[in-house]
Amino acid sequence: MEINFVDLRAQYLSIKEDIDRAIAEVFTNSAYILGPSVKRFEEAFAEYCACREAVAVNSGTSALLLALKALGIGPGDEVITAANTFIATVAAIIEAGATPVLIDADPVTRLIDINRIEAAVTEKTRVIMPVHLYGLMADMDQINAIAERHDLLVLEDSAQAHGARLKDRPAGSYGIAGAFSFYPAKNLGAFGEAGAIVTSDHALARKIRRLRDHGSERKYFHDLFGYNARMDGIQGAVLGVKLRHLDAWNRRRNRIAAKYREELSGLPVTLPPELKHFYQVYHLFVIESDMRNELQQFLSRNGIPTLIHYPIPVHQQKAYTEAGMARNSFPVTEKLAQTILSLPMYPELRSDQIKYISGKIREFFGEEYQDTLVTEN
Repeated sequence: MEINFVDLRAQYLSIKEDIDRAIAEVFTNSAYILGPSVKRFEEAFAEYCACREAVAVNSGTSALLLALKALGIGPGDEVITAANTFIATVAAIIEAGATPVLIDADPVTRLIDINRIEAAVTEKTRVIMPVHLYGLMADMDQINAIAERHDLLVLEDSAQAHGARLKDRPAGSYGIAGAFSFYPAKNLGAFGEAGAIVTSDHALARKIRRLRDHGSERKYFHDLFGYNARMDGIQGAVLGVKLRHLDAWNRRRNRIAAKYREELSGLPVTLPPELKHFYQVYHLFVIESDMRNELQQFLSRNGIPTLIHYPIPVHQQKAYTEAGMARNSFPVTEKLAQTILSLPMYPELRSDQIKYISGKIREFFGEEYQDTLVTEN
């Protein structure tokens, strides 16, 4: 049985006519940088995220960086964020000139441990940047309460949370701004690199628009030191089509996650948490096992691709240890790096494929788990 970790071709074929028509329009009007397709997507995505503004940029990393720069974050400032995250979260803080202050992961949610945030606040702290990981939002009510007590800004790293919600409010709408990535494999993915910042602060959105275009609001007039971070017209066209399908795709991801839970019930693996008031969008379906490496090798031999998100924590990466970030230890994050495994997850994944994947995992753990479906641990 052929199984992909992500099948972007299947997604494209399901909406091929609409995608081809939208791209052809870009070719016809030759609006290859920004242009009407990007503007339409910005308007639709802002509404989707329950925000007044969306600013389309060229990557999720740029979205984080430009949001920080527009907020005036720079040298001498500290930004509190998660130790368990993709490198871009921390890279954007450093690129802005600020100092990242990492917080270990909560062992249940795998997200930033909210109980550790307040102790990390200093007179230099300006921003709390929670990371919504694997499709699950951090508890923004608690984080916003901490931020209010200490007069801090909140910037949401929503790169893996397109459509995720907490109490019916979507990711990106809780902080002063939310940054999204549209890397092709994301729940809402472009046909290349792309990103966006959402906010309800008009002045902030205006500043980000200038920063993304060399600091310019009018051609050849540069009021700020900016960047070349504009979204391509083709990406705006693709994302505009895909956004109309995002909720349906997320519902399908939830059905797939439920099927995985059913099939993996009773096995000695830790499944993703299910939390009251949180709507997950399962960008990834991540399990934990003390035999992770052996399990991954076994699945690979049986034609099942898996990935590790992430095998080396940020603070242990060479570039960051040389910058002095290894002074602190983050035991939960470090343990997760040794035990987590991401299984295939995409809306087109079929039930028979899920059964095959789950059956092989059951087979790996031995005969005692072959025919048992008991309460999950």
